[in-house]
Amino acid sequence: MEVVASAPGKVLMTGGYLILERPNAGIVLSTNARFYAIVKPIHDDVKPESWAWAWTDVKLTSPQLSRESSYKLSLKHLTLQCVSSSESRNPFVENAIQYAVAAGHATLDKNKKDALDKILLQGLDITILGCNDFYSYRNQIEARELPLTPEALAALTPFTSITFNAEESNGGNCKPEVAKTGLGSSAAMTTAVVAALLHYLGVVNLSALSEDPHQKNSMDLDVVHMIAQSAHCIAQGKVGSGFDVSSAVYGSQHYVRFSPEVLSAAQAAVQGMPLEEVIGNILNGEWDHKRTKFSLPPLMTLLLGEPGTGGSSTPSMVGAVKKWQKADPEKSQETWRKLAEANSELEKQLDMLSKLAKEHWDAYKCVIDSCSRLKPEKWMDGVTEPIKEAVVKALLQARDAMLGIRNHMRQMGEAAGVPIEPKSQTQLLDATMNMEGVLLAGVPGAGGFDAIFAVTLGDSSSNVTNAWSSHNVLGLLVREDPQGVSLESGDPRSWEITSGVSSVHIK
Repeated sequence: MEVVASAPGKVLMTGGYLILERPNAGIVLSTNARFYAIVKPIHDDVKPESWAWAWTDVKLTSPQLSRESSYKLSLKHLTLQCVSSSESRNPFVENAIQYAVAAGHATLDKNKKDALDKILLQGLDITILGCNDFYSYRNQIEARELPLTPEALAALTPFTSITFNAEESNGGNCKPEVAKTGLGSSAAMTTAVVAALLHYLGVVNLSALSEDPHQKNSMDLDVVHMIAQSAHCIAQGKVGSGFDVSSAVYGSQHYVRFSPEVLSAAQAAVQGMPLEEVIGNILNGEWDHKRTKFSLPPLMTLLLGEPGTGGSSTPSMVGAVKKWQKADPEKSQETWRKLAEANSELEKQLDMLSKLAKEHWDAYKCVIDSCSRLKPEKWMDGVTEPIKEAVVKALLQARDAMLGIRNHMRQMGEAAGVPIEPKSQTQLLDATMNMEGVLLAGVPGAGGFDAIFAVTLGDSSSNVTNAWSSHNVLGLLVREDPQGVSLESGDPRSWEITSGVSSVHIK
Protein backbone atom coordinates (compact mmCIF):
# COMPACT_ATOMS: atom_id res chain seq x y z
CA MET A 1 0.00 0.00 0.00
CA GLU A 2 1.28 3.46 -0.94
CA VAL A 3 -0.30 6.80 -0.03
CA VAL A 4 0.64 10.07 -1.72
CA ALA A 5 -0.67 13.37 -0.36
CA SER A 6 0.18 16.92 -1.38
CA ALA A 7 -0.25 20.38 0.13
CA PRO A 8 0.17 23.79 -1.50
CA GLY A 9 2.47 26.72 -0.87
CA LYS A 10 0.95 30.14 -0.21
CA VAL A 11 1.08 33.86 -0.95
CA LEU A 12 -0.13 36.23 1.78
CA MET A 13 -1.68 38.98 -0.35
CA THR A 14 -2.96 41.14 2.53
CA GLY A 15 -2.54 40.98 6.31
CA GLY A 16 1.26 41.19 6.62
CA TYR A 17 2.11 41.80 10.32
CA LEU A 18 -1.55 42.41 11.26
CA ILE A 19 -2.39 38.72 10.89
CA LEU A 20 -0.19 37.95 13.90
CA GLU A 21 -2.84 39.43 16.21
CA ARG A 22 -6.52 38.61 16.54
CA PRO A 23 -8.98 39.78 15.26
CA ASN A 24 -7.04 41.09 12.24
CA ALA A 25 -7.64 39.17 9.01
CA GLY A 26 -5.54 38.39 5.96
CA ILE A 27 -6.13 37.07 2.46
CA VAL A 28 -3.93 34.06 1.80
CA LEU A 29 -3.86 32.44 -1.64
CA SER A 30 -2.83 28.82 -2.04
CA THR A 31 -0.80 28.02 -5.15
CA ASN A 32 -0.06 25.29 -7.67
CA ALA A 33 3.37 24.81 -6.05
CA ARG A 34 2.93 21.69 -3.95
CA PHE A 35 4.89 19.52 -1.53
CA TYR A 36 4.33 15.78 -1.82
CA ALA A 37 4.70 13.08 0.83
CA ILE A 38 4.83 9.42 -0.21
CA VAL A 39 4.25 6.86 2.56
CA LYS A 40 4.63 3.09 2.16
CA PRO A 41 5.77 0.14 4.32
CA ILE A 42 9.44 -0.79 4.64
CA HIS A 43 8.69 -4.51 5.24
CA ASP A 44 6.15 -6.61 3.33
CA ASP A 45 4.86 -8.33 6.44
CA VAL A 46 5.16 -8.42 10.23
CA LYS A 47 7.21 -11.17 11.85
CA PRO A 48 5.49 -12.88 14.81
CA GLU A 49 8.26 -11.82 17.21
CA SER A 50 7.81 -8.16 16.14
CA TRP A 51 4.84 -7.77 18.48
CA ALA A 52 7.21 -8.09 21.41
CA TRP A 53 9.42 -5.28 20.11
CA ALA A 54 8.97 -1.81 21.49
CA TRP A 55 10.43 -0.15 18.37
CA THR A 56 9.78 0.02 14.65
CA ASP A 57 11.73 1.42 11.69
CA VAL A 58 11.22 4.76 9.98
CA LYS A 59 13.09 5.85 6.86
CA LEU A 60 12.94 9.44 5.59
CA THR A 61 14.21 10.29 2.10
CA SER A 62 14.56 13.68 0.41
CA PRO A 63 15.83 12.93 -3.13
CA GLN A 64 16.24 16.60 -4.08
CA LEU A 65 18.70 17.09 -1.22
CA SER A 66 20.26 13.62 -1.68
CA ARG A 67 19.43 12.96 1.97
CA GLU A 68 18.30 9.86 3.79
CA SER A 69 17.72 9.39 7.53
CA SER A 70 16.87 6.29 9.55
CA TYR A 71 14.97 6.31 12.84
CA LYS A 72 13.54 4.00 15.45
CA LEU A 73 10.00 4.84 16.57
CA SER A 74 9.02 3.86 20.10
CA LEU A 75 5.59 2.24 20.05
CA LYS A 76 5.27 2.91 23.76
CA HIS A 77 6.30 6.58 23.93
CA LEU A 78 5.59 7.41 20.23
CA THR A 79 8.91 9.25 19.95
CA LEU A 80 11.61 9.07 17.27
CA GLN A 81 15.28 8.34 17.78
CA CYS A 82 17.63 9.07 14.89
CA VAL A 83 19.81 6.06 14.07
CA SER A 84 21.69 7.42 11.07
CA SER A 85 21.48 10.66 9.17
CA SER A 86 23.49 12.02 6.27
CA GLU A 87 22.70 15.63 7.20
CA SER A 88 21.21 18.01 9.72
CA ARG A 89 17.85 16.86 11.05
CA ASN A 90 14.42 17.91 9.71
CA PRO A 91 12.40 18.88 12.81
CA PHE A 92 9.26 19.61 10.76
CA VAL A 93 9.00 16.10 9.35
CA GLU A 94 10.12 14.48 12.62
CA ASN A 95 7.37 16.25 14.58
CA ALA A 96 4.84 15.54 11.82
CA ILE A 97 5.59 11.80 12.14
CA GLN A 98 5.37 11.74 15.94
CA TYR A 99 2.18 13.81 16.10
CA ALA A 100 0.43 11.85 13.33
CA VAL A 101 1.22 8.49 14.96
CA ALA A 102 0.14 9.85 18.37
CA ALA A 103 -3.14 11.02 16.79
CA GLY A 104 -3.80 7.42 15.80
CA HIS A 105 -3.24 6.21 19.34
CA ALA A 106 -5.35 9.03 20.79
CA THR A 107 -8.39 8.59 18.52
CA LEU A 108 -8.70 4.94 17.48
CA ASP A 109 -10.49 2.25 19.52
CA LYS A 110 -8.78 -0.95 20.77
CA ASN A 111 -9.38 -3.02 17.62
CA LYS A 112 -8.24 -0.25 15.30
CA LYS A 113 -5.25 0.41 17.55
CA ASP A 114 -4.09 -3.18 17.05
CA ALA A 115 -4.39 -2.68 13.28
CA LEU A 116 -2.47 0.59 13.64
CA ASP A 117 0.38 -1.13 15.49
CA LYS A 118 0.48 -3.83 12.81
CA ILE A 119 0.89 -1.15 10.12
CA LEU A 120 3.56 0.58 12.19
CA LEU A 121 5.50 -2.66 12.70
CA GLN A 122 5.90 -2.91 8.93
CA GLY A 123 7.91 0.31 9.19
CA LEU A 124 7.29 3.71 7.61
CA ASP A 125 9.09 4.60 4.38
CA ILE A 126 8.51 8.34 3.81
CA THR A 127 9.69 10.36 0.78
CA ILE A 128 9.25 14.13 0.53
CA LEU A 129 9.35 16.12 -2.72
CA GLY A 130 8.86 19.84 -3.31
CA CYS A 131 7.97 21.50 -6.61
CA ASN A 132 10.76 23.57 -8.10
CA ASP A 133 8.72 26.73 -7.37
CA PHE A 134 9.63 26.58 -3.68
CA TYR A 135 13.30 27.16 -4.50
CA SER A 136 15.21 29.85 -6.35
CA TYR A 137 17.00 28.64 -9.46
CA ARG A 138 17.96 32.13 -10.54
CA ASN A 139 21.70 31.51 -10.09
CA GLN A 140 21.60 28.38 -12.24
CA ILE A 141 19.68 30.18 -15.00
CA GLU A 142 22.14 33.08 -14.97
CA ALA A 143 25.12 30.68 -14.92
CA ARG A 144 23.78 29.03 -18.09
CA GLU A 145 23.35 32.51 -19.61
CA LEU A 146 19.67 31.86 -20.18
CA PRO A 147 17.09 34.67 -20.15
CA LEU A 148 15.33 35.38 -16.83
CA THR A 149 11.96 34.10 -18.02
CA PRO A 150 9.33 31.61 -16.81
CA GLU A 151 10.20 29.51 -19.89
CA ALA A 152 13.74 28.99 -18.53
CA LEU A 153 12.23 27.75 -15.26
CA ALA A 154 9.79 25.47 -17.10
CA ALA A 155 12.73 23.82 -18.88
CA LEU A 156 14.13 22.56 -15.55
CA THR A 157 13.61 18.89 -14.71
CA PRO A 158 10.71 18.44 -12.27
CA PHE A 159 11.93 18.12 -8.65
CA THR A 160 15.39 19.34 -9.66
CA SER A 161 18.22 18.45 -7.28
CA ILE A 162 19.28 21.23 -4.96
CA THR A 163 23.02 21.75 -5.14
CA PHE A 164 25.12 22.48 -2.08
CA ASN A 165 27.47 25.33 -1.41
CA ALA A 166 30.97 23.83 -1.54
CA GLU A 167 32.28 26.30 1.03
CA GLU A 168 29.89 24.96 3.68
CA SER A 169 29.97 21.27 2.78
CA ASN A 170 32.28 20.26 5.63
CA GLY A 171 30.45 17.97 8.02
CA GLY A 172 26.71 17.57 8.30
CA ASN A 173 25.66 21.21 8.51
CA CYS A 174 25.95 22.09 4.83
CA LYS A 175 23.15 24.36 3.70
CA PRO A 176 21.58 24.37 0.24
CA GLU A 177 22.90 27.26 -1.81
CA VAL A 178 19.49 27.55 -3.49
CA ALA A 179 17.45 30.19 -1.72
CA LYS A 180 13.72 29.77 -1.19
CA THR A 181 11.00 31.83 -2.85
CA GLY A 182 8.91 32.44 0.28
CA LEU A 183 5.98 30.12 -0.50
CA GLY A 184 5.91 28.50 2.94
CA SER A 185 7.79 25.29 2.17
CA SER A 186 7.98 24.13 5.80
CA ALA A 187 4.19 24.48 6.28
CA ALA A 188 3.39 22.73 2.98
CA MET A 189 5.89 19.95 3.73
CA THR A 190 4.59 19.42 7.29
CA THR A 191 0.97 19.36 6.10
CA ALA A 192 1.68 16.92 3.28
CA VAL A 193 3.47 14.50 5.65
CA VAL A 194 0.72 14.75 8.30
CA ALA A 195 -2.05 14.23 5.72
CA ALA A 196 -0.33 11.26 4.06
CA LEU A 197 0.41 9.57 7.42
CA LEU A 198 -3.05 10.14 8.92
CA HIS A 199 -4.66 8.65 5.80
CA TYR A 200 -2.14 5.79 5.65
CA LEU A 201 -2.72 4.92 9.32
CA GLY A 202 -6.51 5.04 8.99
CA VAL A 203 -6.98 8.04 11.29
CA VAL A 204 -8.69 10.06 8.54
CA ASN A 205 -10.10 9.26 5.10
CA LEU A 206 -9.13 11.85 2.51
CA SER A 207 -10.45 9.87 -0.47
CA ALA A 208 -13.61 12.02 -0.61
CA LEU A 209 -11.44 15.06 -1.41
CA SER A 210 -10.67 13.61 -4.86
CA GLU A 211 -14.38 13.39 -5.63
CA ASP A 212 -15.24 16.77 -4.11
CA PRO A 213 -12.13 18.94 -3.67
CA HIS A 214 -14.28 21.82 -2.36
CA GLN A 215 -15.51 19.77 0.61
CA LYS A 216 -14.01 22.24 3.05
CA ASN A 217 -15.99 21.37 6.17
CA SER A 218 -14.71 17.83 6.48
CA MET A 219 -13.93 16.76 10.05
CA ASP A 220 -11.00 14.81 8.63
CA LEU A 221 -9.47 17.99 7.24
CA ASP A 222 -9.90 19.60 10.66
CA VAL A 223 -7.86 16.78 12.23
CA VAL A 224 -5.13 17.25 9.58
CA HIS A 225 -5.16 20.98 10.35
CA MET A 226 -4.84 20.62 14.13
CA ILE A 227 -2.04 18.05 13.94
CA ALA A 228 -0.12 19.97 11.24
CA GLN A 229 -0.40 23.28 13.13
CA SER A 230 0.86 21.63 16.32
CA ALA A 231 3.79 19.85 14.65
CA HIS A 232 4.77 22.98 12.71
CA CYS A 233 4.69 25.26 15.77
CA ILE A 234 6.77 22.88 17.89
CA ALA A 235 9.28 22.41 15.06
CA GLN A 236 9.82 26.15 14.62
CA GLY A 237 9.90 26.75 18.37
CA LYS A 238 7.10 29.33 18.45
CA VAL A 239 3.36 29.68 17.94
CA GLY A 240 3.00 31.65 14.71
CA SER A 241 -0.20 32.96 13.15
CA GLY A 242 -0.75 29.64 11.35
CA PHE A 243 -2.04 31.11 8.06
CA ASP A 244 0.50 29.11 6.04
CA VAL A 245 -0.60 25.76 7.49
CA SER A 246 -4.28 26.71 7.26
CA SER A 247 -3.97 27.49 3.54
CA ALA A 248 -1.93 24.30 3.01
CA VAL A 249 -4.87 22.32 4.46
CA TYR A 250 -7.94 24.22 3.24
CA GLY A 251 -6.68 26.29 0.28
CA SER A 252 -7.19 30.01 -0.46
CA GLN A 253 -9.05 31.82 2.31
CA HIS A 254 -9.79 34.86 4.44
CA TYR A 255 -8.05 33.96 7.71
CA VAL A 256 -8.10 35.12 11.34
CA ARG A 257 -5.59 33.36 13.57
CA PHE A 258 -6.32 31.05 16.52
CA SER A 259 -5.58 32.09 20.11
CA PRO A 260 -2.02 30.94 20.89
CA GLU A 261 -3.24 29.30 24.12
CA VAL A 262 -4.81 26.48 22.12
CA LEU A 263 -1.31 25.11 21.56
CA SER A 264 -0.23 25.26 25.19
CA ALA A 265 -0.87 21.49 25.22
CA ALA A 266 1.63 20.99 22.40
CA GLN A 267 4.18 23.06 24.30
CA ALA A 268 3.54 20.82 27.33
CA ALA A 269 4.82 17.90 25.24
CA VAL A 270 8.21 19.55 25.21
CA GLN A 271 8.08 19.50 29.01
CA GLY A 272 7.51 15.74 29.02
CA MET A 273 3.74 15.19 29.05
CA PRO A 274 2.90 11.88 27.26
CA LEU A 275 2.37 12.59 23.56
CA GLU A 276 -0.90 10.65 23.30
CA GLU A 277 -2.36 12.80 26.10
CA VAL A 278 -1.04 15.96 24.46
CA ILE A 279 -2.70 15.09 21.14
CA GLY A 280 -6.00 14.35 22.90
CA ASN A 281 -5.88 17.84 24.44
CA ILE A 282 -5.05 19.44 21.08
CA LEU A 283 -7.88 17.67 19.24
CA ASN A 284 -10.37 18.68 21.97
CA GLY A 285 -9.03 22.23 22.27
CA GLU A 286 -10.88 25.48 21.53
CA TRP A 287 -9.66 26.20 18.02
CA ASP A 288 -11.10 29.67 17.48
CA HIS A 289 -9.49 30.59 14.16
CA LYS A 290 -11.82 31.85 11.42
CA ARG A 291 -11.58 31.07 7.74
CA THR A 292 -13.84 31.96 4.88
CA LYS A 293 -13.44 30.58 1.39
CA PHE A 294 -11.78 33.08 -0.93
CA SER A 295 -10.21 33.05 -4.37
CA LEU A 296 -9.35 35.65 -6.98
CA PRO A 297 -12.24 36.66 -9.27
CA PRO A 298 -12.44 34.93 -12.68
CA LEU A 299 -10.04 35.90 -15.50
CA MET A 300 -7.47 37.18 -13.01
CA THR A 301 -3.97 35.73 -12.70
CA LEU A 302 -1.60 35.79 -9.72
CA LEU A 303 2.01 36.40 -10.75
CA LEU A 304 5.12 36.21 -8.56
CA GLY A 305 8.47 37.76 -9.40
CA GLU A 306 11.90 37.24 -7.88
CA PRO A 307 13.95 40.46 -7.99
CA GLY A 308 17.19 38.75 -6.92
CA THR A 309 18.28 41.67 -4.75
CA GLY A 310 19.06 39.65 -1.62
CA GLY A 311 16.91 37.97 1.00
CA SER A 312 15.01 39.32 3.99
CA SER A 313 14.65 37.77 7.43
CA THR A 314 10.96 37.70 8.34
CA PRO A 315 11.52 37.04 12.10
CA SER A 316 13.88 40.02 12.50
CA MET A 317 11.51 42.32 10.57
CA VAL A 318 8.56 41.18 12.70
CA GLY A 319 10.68 41.77 15.82
CA ALA A 320 11.47 45.32 14.71
CA VAL A 321 7.77 46.09 14.06
CA LYS A 322 6.79 44.73 17.50
CA LYS A 323 9.51 46.87 19.10
CA TRP A 324 8.07 49.95 17.33
CA GLN A 325 4.56 49.05 18.54
CA LYS A 326 5.78 49.08 22.15
CA ALA A 327 7.79 52.29 21.69
CA ASP A 328 5.00 54.24 19.96
CA PRO A 329 1.65 52.56 20.73
CA GLU A 330 -0.51 55.50 19.64
CA LYS A 331 1.05 55.97 16.19
CA SER A 332 1.37 52.23 15.57
CA GLN A 333 -2.29 51.58 16.47
CA GLU A 334 -3.38 54.33 14.08
CA THR A 335 -1.25 52.88 11.25
CA TRP A 336 -2.58 49.38 11.91
CA ARG A 337 -6.17 50.64 11.94
CA LYS A 338 -5.74 52.33 8.55
CA LEU A 339 -3.95 49.29 7.15
CA ALA A 340 -6.73 46.97 8.37
CA GLU A 341 -9.33 49.24 6.71
CA ALA A 342 -7.44 49.21 3.40
CA ASN A 343 -7.08 45.40 3.57
CA SER A 344 -10.81 45.09 4.21
CA GLU A 345 -11.64 47.44 1.33
CA LEU A 346 -9.52 45.43 -1.14
CA GLU A 347 -11.23 42.21 -0.07
CA LYS A 348 -14.65 43.88 -0.39
CA GLN A 349 -13.95 44.99 -3.97
CA LEU A 350 -12.58 41.58 -5.01
CA ASP A 351 -15.69 39.93 -3.54
CA MET A 352 -17.83 42.43 -5.48
CA LEU A 353 -16.00 41.50 -8.71
CA SER A 354 -16.60 37.79 -8.08
CA LYS A 355 -20.31 38.56 -7.51
CA LEU A 356 -20.54 40.63 -10.71
CA ALA A 357 -18.82 37.84 -12.66
CA LYS A 358 -21.33 35.32 -11.35
CA GLU A 359 -24.41 37.44 -12.04
CA HIS A 360 -23.37 39.27 -15.25
CA TRP A 361 -20.74 37.07 -16.90
CA ASP A 362 -20.89 38.51 -20.43
CA ALA A 363 -20.53 42.11 -19.27
CA TYR A 364 -17.82 41.18 -16.78
CA LYS A 365 -15.81 39.24 -19.38
CA CYS A 366 -16.13 42.07 -21.89
CA VAL A 367 -14.73 44.60 -19.38
CA ILE A 368 -11.85 42.35 -18.29
CA ASP A 369 -10.89 41.67 -21.93
CA SER A 370 -10.95 45.38 -22.70
CA CYS A 371 -9.03 46.45 -19.56
CA SER A 372 -6.39 43.77 -20.12
CA ARG A 373 -5.18 45.76 -23.15
CA LEU A 374 -5.37 49.23 -21.56
CA LYS A 375 -3.54 51.22 -18.92
CA PRO A 376 -5.69 51.78 -15.80
CA GLU A 377 -6.41 55.45 -16.54
CA LYS A 378 -8.16 54.35 -19.77
CA TRP A 379 -10.32 51.60 -18.23
CA MET A 380 -13.44 53.75 -17.88
CA ASP A 381 -13.18 55.34 -21.37
CA GLY A 382 -16.28 54.71 -23.47
CA VAL A 383 -17.99 52.58 -20.79
CA THR A 384 -21.67 53.53 -20.54
CA GLU A 385 -23.61 50.42 -19.51
CA PRO A 386 -24.34 50.43 -15.74
CA ILE A 387 -23.11 46.86 -15.16
CA LYS A 388 -19.86 47.48 -17.03
CA GLU A 389 -19.42 50.73 -15.12
CA ALA A 390 -19.86 48.81 -11.86
CA VAL A 391 -17.14 46.34 -12.91
CA VAL A 392 -14.66 49.09 -13.82
CA LYS A 393 -15.50 51.00 -10.65
CA ALA A 394 -14.75 47.91 -8.51
CA LEU A 395 -11.48 47.37 -10.40
CA LEU A 396 -10.38 50.97 -9.79
CA GLN A 397 -11.42 50.89 -6.13
CA ALA A 398 -9.45 47.66 -5.65
CA ARG A 399 -6.39 49.44 -7.10
CA ASP A 400 -6.89 52.40 -4.77
CA ALA A 401 -7.13 50.05 -1.78
CA MET A 402 -3.88 48.35 -2.83
CA LEU A 403 -2.12 51.72 -3.12
CA GLY A 404 -3.36 52.51 0.40
CA ILE A 405 -2.06 49.18 1.71
CA ARG A 406 1.35 49.82 0.17
CA ASN A 407 1.46 53.35 1.60
CA HIS A 408 0.67 52.18 5.16
CA MET A 409 3.13 49.28 4.89
CA ARG A 410 5.87 51.70 3.78
CA GLN A 411 5.07 54.05 6.69
CA MET A 412 5.23 51.14 9.12
CA GLY A 413 8.58 50.04 7.69
CA GLU A 414 10.05 53.54 7.90
CA ALA A 415 8.85 53.95 11.50
CA ALA A 416 10.19 50.53 12.54
CA GLY A 417 13.44 50.94 10.60
CA VAL A 418 12.96 47.90 8.36
CA PRO A 419 12.60 47.71 4.54
CA ILE A 420 9.02 46.40 4.22
CA GLU A 421 8.71 48.00 0.78
CA PRO A 422 12.27 49.07 -0.11
CA LYS A 423 12.78 51.85 -2.67
CA SER A 424 13.91 49.38 -5.32
CA GLN A 425 10.66 47.45 -4.83
CA THR A 426 8.59 50.66 -4.86
CA GLN A 427 9.95 51.66 -8.29
CA LEU A 428 9.33 48.16 -9.63
CA LEU A 429 5.79 47.97 -8.20
CA ASP A 430 4.85 51.45 -9.45
CA ALA A 431 6.05 50.55 -12.95
CA THR A 432 4.14 47.24 -12.79
CA MET A 433 0.89 48.86 -11.63
CA ASN A 434 1.06 51.32 -14.52
CA MET A 435 1.21 48.59 -17.15
CA GLU A 436 -1.67 47.51 -19.38
CA GLY A 437 -3.95 45.00 -17.69
CA VAL A 438 -2.38 45.10 -14.22
CA LEU A 439 -4.86 45.34 -11.36
CA LEU A 440 -2.59 45.03 -8.31
CA ALA A 441 1.07 44.80 -7.38
CA GLY A 442 2.70 44.57 -3.98
CA VAL A 443 5.13 42.78 -1.68
CA PRO A 444 3.68 39.58 -0.18
CA GLY A 445 3.68 38.70 3.51
CA ALA A 446 6.18 40.60 5.62
CA GLY A 447 7.65 42.34 2.56
CA GLY A 448 11.35 42.93 2.00
CA PHE A 449 13.50 42.10 -1.01
CA ASP A 450 12.46 38.47 -1.55
CA ALA A 451 9.53 38.71 -3.94
CA ILE A 452 6.84 40.83 -5.56
CA PHE A 453 3.37 39.83 -6.70
CA ALA A 454 0.95 41.14 -9.28
CA VAL A 455 -2.64 40.35 -10.21
CA THR A 456 -3.28 40.72 -13.93
CA LEU A 457 -6.42 40.80 -16.06
CA GLY A 458 -7.17 38.50 -18.99
CA ASP A 459 -4.17 37.59 -21.15
CA SER A 460 -1.85 40.36 -19.98
CA SER A 461 0.39 38.23 -17.74
CA SER A 462 3.05 37.42 -20.37
CA ASN A 463 3.56 41.14 -21.05
CA VAL A 464 4.22 41.65 -17.34
CA THR A 465 6.73 38.79 -17.00
CA ASN A 466 8.53 40.02 -20.14
CA ALA A 467 8.74 43.53 -18.69
CA TRP A 468 9.98 42.10 -15.39
CA SER A 469 12.68 40.15 -17.22
CA SER A 470 13.99 43.40 -18.74
CA HIS A 471 14.21 44.79 -15.17
CA ASN A 472 16.20 41.74 -14.00
CA VAL A 473 13.16 40.21 -12.26
CA LEU A 474 12.48 36.50 -12.80
CA GLY A 475 8.79 35.74 -13.28
CA LEU A 476 7.95 32.48 -11.49
CA LEU A 477 5.62 29.72 -12.68
CA VAL A 478 3.46 30.01 -9.56
CA ARG A 479 -0.27 30.63 -10.00
CA GLU A 480 -3.20 30.60 -7.60
CA ASP A 481 -4.82 27.20 -7.10
CA PRO A 482 -7.57 27.43 -4.45
CA GLN A 483 -7.34 23.72 -3.57
CA GLY A 484 -5.75 22.75 -0.28
CA VAL A 485 -4.52 19.33 0.78
CA SER A 486 -5.06 16.57 -1.79
CA LEU A 487 -4.76 12.81 -2.06
CA GLU A 488 -2.82 12.00 -5.23
CA SER A 489 -3.12 9.01 -7.55
CA GLY A 490 0.59 8.13 -7.40
CA ASP A 491 4.21 9.24 -7.19
CA PRO A 492 4.44 12.66 -8.96
CA ARG A 493 7.81 11.68 -10.45
CA SER A 494 5.99 9.11 -12.59
CA TRP A 495 3.60 11.63 -14.15
CA GLU A 496 4.09 12.57 -17.77
CA ILE A 497 4.47 16.31 -17.64
CA THR A 498 4.91 18.38 -20.75
CA SER A 499 4.94 21.92 -19.40
CA GLY A 500 6.95 21.70 -16.18
CA VAL A 501 5.74 20.16 -12.94
CA SER A 502 5.52 23.53 -11.33
CA SER A 503 3.01 24.94 -13.76
CA VAL A 504 0.43 22.18 -13.67
CA HIS A 505 -1.33 20.43 -10.81
CA ILE A 506 -2.32 17.11 -12.30
CA LYS A 507 -5.01 15.06 -10.65
